[in-house]
Amino acid sequence: MKSFVHYSLWLIGVLIAIPSHAQIKLPQIIRDSMVLQRDARINIWGWASAGEKISVKFNSRLYRTTAAGNGKWTLQLAPSKAGGPFVMELSGKNKIVLHNILVGEVWLCSGQSNMEHQLKLHDVFYAKEVAEANNPWIRQFKVPNVTNLEKPQEDLPSGYWKYANAEAVRDFSAVAYFFAHKIYEKYKVPIGIINASWGGTPIEAWMSEDGFKEFPAILRTIDKNKDTAYINGIKRYVPALRPVVAPDKGQEEKWFDRAYQPKGWRTIAVPGYWEDQGVRNLDGVVWYRKEIDVPESMVNVPAKVFLGRIVDADELYVNGTKVGVTYYMYPQRRYQLPDGLLQPGKNVLVVRVSNNNGKGGFVPDKPYQLIAGNDTIDLTGYWQYKVGQVYLPQKGGNNTMTLHYQPAALYNAMLAPVIPYTLKGLVWYQGESNTGRQNEYARLQPAMIADWRSKWKQQNAPFLFVQLPGFMDYDYVPVESGWATFREAQAKSLALANTGMAVAIDLGEWNDIHPDRKKEVGERLALNAFQTVYGEKITGKSPVYQSLKIEGNKIVLSFTNTGSGLITNDGEAPSDFAIAGEDKKFVWAAARIEGNTIIVSNAGISAPKYVRYAWADNPPNPNVYNKEGLPLAPFRTDE
Repeated sequence: MKSFVHYSLWLIGVLIAIPSHAQIKLPQIIRDSMVLQRDARINIWGWASAGEKISVKFNSRLYRTTAAGNGKWTLQLAPSKAGGPFVMELSGKNKIVLHNILVGEVWLCSGQSNMEHQLKLHDVFYAKEVAEANNPWIRQFKVPNVTNLEKPQEDLPSGYWKYANAEAVRDFSAVAYFFAHKIYEKYKVPIGIINASWGGTPIEAWMSEDGFKEFPAILRTIDKNKDTAYINGIKRYVPALRPVVAPDKGQEEKWFDRAYQPKGWRTIAVPGYWEDQGVRNLDGVVWYRKEIDVPESMVNVPAKVFLGRIVDADELYVNGTKVGVTYYMYPQRRYQLPDGLLQPGKNVLVVRVSNNNGKGGFVPDKPYQLIAGNDTIDLTGYWQYKVGQVYLPQKGGNNTMTLHYQPAALYNAMLAPVIPYTLKGLVWYQGESNTGRQNEYARLQPAMIADWRSKWKQQNAPFLFVQLPGFMDYDYVPVESGWATFREAQAKSLALANTGMAVAIDLGEWNDIHPDRKKEVGERLALNAFQTVYGEKITGKSPVYQSLKIEGNKIVLSFTNTGSGLITNDGEAPSDFAIAGEDKKFVWAAARIEGNTIIVSNAGISAPKYVRYAWADNPPNPNVYNKEGLPLAPFRTDE
């Protein structure tokens, strides 16, 4: 009996160890409508029963393999020329047929919010491009936003390949779409985008544990995060951060209602923050109200309200009807009004604005208007406001954890499942979440490049990245700058082979970390690809500082990637150059272009030694370009 029990336990253990897959199963990314990489061995993989014989038929060829003891199987398809659509048949104990497959160029596009931002968040800026999108040869696979702190995952929970038509393209990454569109325009081959991006995430979240060999402190964090008891303890403790002593009076009294008669409201300017207009120490809810006269010509036609950007969240009511809500500060507010809502004559707009900390209200220098048909009503100026709710000061410690900020969390859940899908290259737009740690980033980004190339087993995979644009207040005197130092840290990755940097210093907005001009970013990345990846004999890169020579009281600067020559984009003298002697006290310099060099000087500095260009969070006028239209990258010579 004892031996029978032992045998039974052994048999149960064996059965548990055998994978439960009774038939072929494919990862989410290998499916109908996928784009496969041309002119390269194409990795295909999946799961089946242990020892199951698998055959794959594609492009008139038959491939065979056998599932391993753990059920995993892999094979490589022979290189194929661009084209399609093709059909793929997979056979084992079951049969799977995949349709509408294309072969072309496949790019992984990753990063934080400026990569994630969909075209629909810039649909006014790119209305024509969205309306005209109808290209089945450009496709995106959006990797769902998921996390895992413990280990790399085998598959994604969901995901689909979609082609760029006028509806689906609204959910495409704007940068990735314009990058893909530019490449398609030149080569007329299918382009596949694997979009793995998540707003606010640091670079550490996108690297594998193996990529942190030179970062012992981060490895300790990863090890600690694998302790589920520790993680569960953190997640369970959620203190009351914002105690409220009373409900929102505006909701109770229906301040949004058309029949409401306002009492005790004050005047405030829009745009603007309420802390700058006599409202101090207020985190909470403020209601804004404005009456406008609408002419007959603006009634019964399509209408939109533009409310710029609002910090932090808002609800818009028009004539008592809620027409839009946004729960966080970054998107521009563009609300479509229901048909028939506007009436001739008096109309009432009410905006409920909530703010958790810092300054609350309407961001300056954004569009605030009602557009209906061919007419526009300006909504800037004085509104009425009233405080609806006050949040009390935050109490208690906050022991919660943002999982998608943790090292390796996104690699494990979002990238590992799409490895080893064969790629042409990698595109990266990230950095805003790391701007306070420039020196570390100068080491992290090259480490991530090496990590990704190793994981995909494509040791020379092209890596293209975006240098952060200008952001925050303009400085009109030479200053030290964290963002400038961070851009310098990013640029150090150019020391690695097969890398390219799209300079975006001129594409930012002082009051928006998510600037609208995504098309130029995507197209500059594509120009980098033409030169770096596809071997085109063009100047697809921005000019970059190379060396200097001191000649008396002048410094002569030389550059690479000058192309057809250096120019200024406004016809004026080169701007935003600063110069210093040994003391490093920088002052603005006079500058002029001579051939492919720039000569800088200041009459007050007889022995110059150092030069800086566009060295600021948001330089006022970085106007030097090559004739190909690409801006000079910011630089300094004193480090």
